[in-house]
Amino acid sequence: MELKETTHDHPGIRNLSFQNDSKGVDVTNSKGFQDNSQRIKNSQNKKANQENESINIESDLHENKRDSVDDEQPRLKGHLEKKYDKACEFYKKHKTRIHYVIYGILITAYLAVVIAACSLNFQRALPLFIITVVAIFFICWDFLIAKYEDRIAAFFSHGERYLKKKWFWLKWVLCAVLVIAVICWLIFDTAKQGSRQLISFGGLVMYVLLMFIFSKFPTRVAWRPVFSGIGIQFILGLLILRTKVGFDVFNWLGIQIQTFLEYSDTGAKFVFGEKYTDHFFAFKVLPIVVFFSTVMSMLYHVGFMQWLVGKVGWIMQIFMGTTPVESLVAAGNIFVGQTESPLLVRPYLPYITKSELHAVMTAGFSTIAGSVLGAYISFGVSASHLLTASVMSAPASLATSKLFWPETEKPTEILKSGLQMAKGESKNLLEAASQGASTSILLVANIAANLISFLALLAFLDSVLSWVGNMFDYPQLNFENICAYVFMPFSFMMGVDWEDSFIVGGLLGYKTFFNEFVAYEHLSKLIHNREKGGSMYINGVKQYMTVRSEAIATYALCGFANFGSLGLVVGALTSIAPSKKREIAGGAFRAMIAGTVACFMTACVAGILIVPGLEDPCHTLLGNAFNSTDFPANSTELVECCQQLFS
Repeated sequence: MELKETTHDHPGIRNLSFQNDSKGVDVTNSKGFQDNSQRIKNSQNKKANQENESINIESDLHENKRDSVDDEQPRLKGHLEKKYDKACEFYKKHKTRIHYVIYGILITAYLAVVIAACSLNFQRALPLFIITVVAIFFICWDFLIAKYEDRIAAFFSHGERYLKKKWFWLKWVLCAVLVIAVICWLIFDTAKQGSRQLISFGGLVMYVLLMFIFSKFPTRVAWRPVFSGIGIQFILGLLILRTKVGFDVFNWLGIQIQTFLEYSDTGAKFVFGEKYTDHFFAFKVLPIVVFFSTVMSMLYHVGFMQWLVGKVGWIMQIFMGTTPVESLVAAGNIFVGQTESPLLVRPYLPYITKSELHAVMTAGFSTIAGSVLGAYISFGVSASHLLTASVMSAPASLATSKLFWPETEKPTEILKSGLQMAKGESKNLLEAASQGASTSILLVANIAANLISFLALLAFLDSVLSWVGNMFDYPQLNFENICAYVFMPFSFMMGVDWEDSFIVGGLLGYKTFFNEFVAYEHLSKLIHNREKGGSMYINGVKQYMTVRSEAIATYALCGFANFGSLGLVVGALTSIAPSKKREIAGGAFRAMIAGTVACFMTACVAGILIVPGLEDPCHTLLGNAFNSTDFPANSTELVECCQQLFS
């Protein structure tokens, strides 16, 4: 047998064992074999390099592990380090007790300071004493509720069951007592103060009837939130406007807030120079918004705002029977804006009913934010009246909302313990202050841009209307006159003097079709004209109003119910709860009307309760008596003023 030469012709591979016997291979094939061998060598070199790198990495890992093992080996600790570890262990073991001891020392030191201040001069330390007593009361209240809530609820459960059993005839007795009390109040108060209070009371009844007539579901109205909301309004107004103590407290609060806001002048002077007041609004008013926004952000971070809003919301929920969500939002609107307050209950907004959503929007339209409150105070508007209006409008918003859009669905049951308010995102107090200042930039820019555009638009509109009126020999025609004729009946029914109702009607038009900034800016001019004195009429145009008309106008204007805020609320709530987009758009306009009426009802209650003698000097009181036809001649305030001036 003859052995034959066998070759394996794999692509790119050459059989080296038959290299000497392959004589029939041509030159081209030999070149290909050389190229293939070169590629094989290169690939082998690459593999060798990768293996070397992996070996180096593994060796580094082994060395690192060896180093870590060496580090993990116990070493001798120094004397100070042992003492430090023992101190840390002791602190972790007795952490709660140590905190109690520190708190006890701080509270004892604070009480010692209060006692020392009161012993030196009690009159001077009276505000500090009152704040301390209120703080101690609420701390004890929170402690008792947290520890004995079940027992307290069980104690009052018997009375609650009895009221539910007898409520059918008991509610008629309460209604009869309430009607008799109101009639007696009106008789005696009219005999003492005059008939102007009757006009304000008639206006309050008129607004309730109008809301009932145009209600979404008139037959489904629950009257408990309506009457209890008006009742809370009346009680707050009675305490603040009719009692000397209440008036002095809110007047003191207004003065303190005004003094506090003046600290923003330091930053404005540093940034804008010594003559910053030459541009009053831009460099004096807008920095107050920045400063107040910063302070509110810090209070929100420490939890004070959540605590305060929770207490006010709980009171309204108990007395008015409203749900926790709408009660908290209404309480939050006393302090923050209409787009910030819904964030307090953001997780629950997708699950609320249409009536609750309407109440949330109405609460935003019927109140103002604390940040712009400082700006209005800087205009010269009464700080005490602005504070009172902010507080009184919260229950009024729920009353008008539940009257204008009654509850027809079953609200989602949220336990009080399960309702958690949103917390701030800042990690410390300094970051909270910085976030508050940064957040106010958009608000300040929005205020400035709106005022520039609205005032320019108003000037153009007045020019066009004057041009049209000139064709009919009435060049005085302008936007204010048109609004004055439209809103004059509403302002008169609030209790504004007939001579001033035309002016207040124009202010209401500015507030509704533009914003409350424009309206308060015009009101501040009227206040300054009255304080300067001079002729009341110039060329047949009234230059200022009575103090009573100014106060009622302050209450009526204290709200965000305008067409500019309408789009703002729809956009903000839609971004928070996209699933409620259709309900938000469908109920926003009704909510704006309800918010406007809530402000008017607050003004009516103020008109019923305002007593000029508490804040007016005698010469102003006498001037109002001579200029008004319905002022009683036998008023005790007039007698006291005459005796004071005579003496």
